[in-house]
Amino acid sequence: MQQLNLPQADLRIATEGSLTKVYDPYRRKFVKLTPEEYVRQTFLAYLTNCLHYPAGRTAVEHLVVINNLKQRADIVVYDKQMRPYLIVECKAPSVPVTQSVFEQALRYNTRLNVKYLIVTNGLQHFCADVSDPQNVVFQKNIPPYDGGIL
Repeated sequence: MQQLNLPQADLRIATEGSLTKVYDPYRRKFVKLTPEEYVRQTFLAYLTNCLHYPAGRTAVEHLVVINNLKQRADIVVYDKQMRPYLIVECKAPSVPVTQSVFEQALRYNTRLNVKYLIVTNGLQHFCADVSDPQNVVFQKNIPPYDGGIL
């Protein structure tokens, strides 16, 4: 896999025939190792190991229904009251992080109402405070876990 702009993650990789899989500890199963899944699993490790977000309040491929269409947010982290706190939308490294990627994550936020929205392709990461939809503020860094809120 391509080197990402994230700390190295200790991922469990397995091969079944010609299919390479990675273990997802959040879904508790092996899933197909695609470039996007590699970014997702590496970013999950970054959130928990480096930024100290609680794994127990993290959901992967969280179902979001928008206009009767079922969609899935890549990563959702919840606060102490189990309210969605941040969304992470992951793309493969070959997919540029564009306005449309950010807008995809914003659509999820119409249902989840988070404080932070993060989009990443493993090479570039953008984080915005979207708690006030009229005043989206991009952050210089992804904020670490705040035990007082989360």
